[in-house]
Parts: sequence; C-alpha cells; structure tokens
Amino acid sequence: MSEDKIWPGAEVHKRAKAIHAEGKTIVFTNGCFDILHAGHIAYLQEAARLADVLIVGLNTDSSVKRLEKSPARPLQTEYSRARVMAALQCVGAVVLFDEDTPAELIEQIAPDVLVKGADYKPENIAGADFVLAHGGKVQTIAFLPGFSTTSIEKKILEAHKNGH
Repeated sequence: MSEDKIWPGAEVHKRAKAIHAEGKTIVFTNGCFDILHAGHIAYLQEAARLADVLIVGLNTDSSVKRLEKSPARPLQTEYSRARVMAALQCVGAVVLFDEDTPAELIEQIAPDVLVKGADYKPENIAGADFVLAHGGKVQTIAFLPGFSTTSIEKKILEAHKNGH
C-alpha cells in the first residue's frame, strides 16, 4: 500500500540504514510537488534511475508557505501531496520535512546520490557538502520544457477570473 511508503520522521535514519545494509543505493530529491505534472514525473523517473531507491523529501505545508511561491500555495495539503507522491511506482519513500532546507533530512538518510533540478548549481544545493564528504554524488536534472506548477496555477486563476 502506498501509505506504507510515507515514512515517519523518527524512523528515517533507521529505514535508510536498512536499505544501505541490503547493499542498495539511495537517491534523494526534494520539493513541494504541489500540482503533480508531466515535468515532475519525468524528473522523478530520471532521478529514480540513478540508484536503487528514490526517497523524496516533501515540504510540509508551513515550509511551502515560507518559500513564498504564492499566497495560495500550497494548493494541496501535505497529506494529499504525500499520498500522491507515494503512489508513484518510481518513488520508494516519502518523508515530510518542516525545515527551510532538507539538509538535516539528507544527513539522516545519507543518500548515495543527491538530485535537484538543473536550475540549481551543485554548490548551492542543500546537503551537497555532506553527500560529497561521504563519497556520494550530486547531480542536476534538466526539466521537461513547458511544465511548471506556477504556470498551471496562473492558468487556473486566469480562467477563474474570466468566468470559465
């Protein structure tokens, strides 16, 4: 069941350690994933190919609000976003985090590969120093052009404003 893939914060270190003990590798990425779209799916599938298990750090509702993406965000609750993310076949686990960056979560997981979108420079990725210092890799993945949650939100708001 996909809900089993949503890990409680207190169990993250133990579960990640168990994956490593099985000789499997972990790739980690994070984000809000508010309105899941084709760009997200392509990104997550590409990330999942880089290791045996993809763990996704998902911003809590309060941390999304602190990112100041838009006053309406998040559009879906953290519970809803976590359920949708956990239902994806390419995702091995989902962990909610409330901090401004996932650096602390990354230290608990100790991923073999840390991934972010190509809009980030590797040296600006939270947790990159830790992953590199522990023999891991940091990689960026190009986004699928033409897809963004912000553009979808704008389209919905425009349609609403125009009475559609």
